[in-house]
Parts: sequence; structure tokens; C-alpha cells
Amino acid sequence: MLDRLLAALMFFTRLPLWRLKTVDAGCFRHVVDYWPFAGWLTGGVMAFTFWFCALFLPVTVAALLAMAVRIALTGALHEDGLADFFDAFGGNNSRERTLAIMKDSHIGTYGVLGLTLYAGLLFSALTALPRAAVPALIFTGDIYAKAVGSMIIQQLPYARREEESKARVIYEQPAGRGALAHFLRCLAALLPAAVWCYLEPCGLQVWMLLVPIAVELGLVALMKRRIQGYTGDCCGAVFLVCELSFYLACLCRPLT
Repeated sequence: MLDRLLAALMFFTRLPLWRLKTVDAGCFRHVVDYWPFAGWLTGGVMAFTFWFCALFLPVTVAALLAMAVRIALTGALHEDGLADFFDAFGGNNSRERTLAIMKDSHIGTYGVLGLTLYAGLLFSALTALPRAAVPALIFTGDIYAKAVGSMIIQQLPYARREEESKARVIYEQPAGRGALAHFLRCLAALLPAAVWCYLEPCGLQVWMLLVPIAVELGLVALMKRRIQGYTGDCCGAVFLVCELSFYLACLCRPLT
């Protein structure tokens, strides 16, 4: 379990953790299972950066720095997946063409527009949320979106053969007790965020947590129709879009 957790941190961040210990290659098949725990690090660093910078800088600058620090920590891994996802699914492409576009390292028009729109919406959301609640919401949103996004491996098969994968690894698809264990790990990963939100009330309501789930189901349906599966780029795209939908849900106000 510890090796798989370390593998997830190695895979989803650019920290030189490989210097601490060498883990078996098979552990990387389970990194999506432990993805929410990586959110403790990425979400925690992003939340701390916003909180610290907002002490003496305008909230707009704090938000940009928080976004930049997480991108540096992950090596823009998820943003690269989002750009490839927009490029691949932006046009009416065949399954083979869609998969080929996602494997191409070049970015196209849809990718540029998608990243620009995403970054603009994320920045706008972070600066529009109540300043005192933003660190807790960032920490919660990162972990929760990773937990929701990780469910994709239980809903769809991997769309490529292992030798065609960018990372040269196919994530393990849990079933039976494995699926239950995956779900319980997601709940365990969310516990610190739940405690923080309880101790520092940020107006979070249950229905706000349902929005990312609905978004994830919609994206899964799209992927099932277009490529009959998912790829690593799809995982990154699902995480970022679900996280953004969480912040937008937190901004919504009931109609009066």
C-alpha cells in the first residue's frame, strides 16, 4: 500500500521521490486508485500558497500564484491532458483519429481555446469566492475532484494497448472487493478536507458535491460514445473540469 501511494506521488508530481525509494513497476498500475491522496500534497500546497500570498498581496495575485505553484508541482500534467482532450474531442473525429490526436504532442486550436477558457474560469472563480473560505475550498476541491475523476477506471476500459500508452502503463481496473476498497480509499482521502471545512465553515453544501459527479458522468458518456474507453489525457481532463465545476457550484446562489 505504501509503495502504491509513493508511486502515485511520483507519477502525479515532479518531486524527486524516486531518490527515496525504488518501487515496483506494477505499483504504477494502481496510481489512479491513490490519486486522491496526491491531492493532499497538490491541493495542500496550492491552498497554502493562496493563504500565505493573500496575507500581503491582492487576492488576484494570490490566485495566480497558487495556480502557478500547482502547475509547477505537477509539471502541468493535467493541463496537458486537458489540452489534448479538447483537441481530440473538439472535432467530429473517428475513434482512431481521436486517439491519434491525444497522442500527438502538438497543441491545436481547440486545445489553446480550451486551456484559455479553463484558466480564465478558474482564476475568476478563485477570486470571486469568499477570501477566507478559498484555502479550505481549494484543498477540498483538489482532493474531491481527484476522487470523483478516479472512478473513471471502474466505468470504462482503457482505450489503448499498453504499448500505445504515453506512460507505457495501463491502470488496474478494480472489481468486486477492489472497487469497494477504492471507494473507501477515496473517503479516507477526503477526511482531512471534511474536518477542515467543519472547523472553518465555508458554506459548502451537499448539492455542491453532486455537481462534479454529474459532470464526470457526462464526460464518461462522451468518452464511451467516441472512443469506447478512456486514456491518461482523459483522466487529467476529467479532474480539472470536475474541480472547476466544484468551484462554480460553490459560487452559485439559490434563486429567490
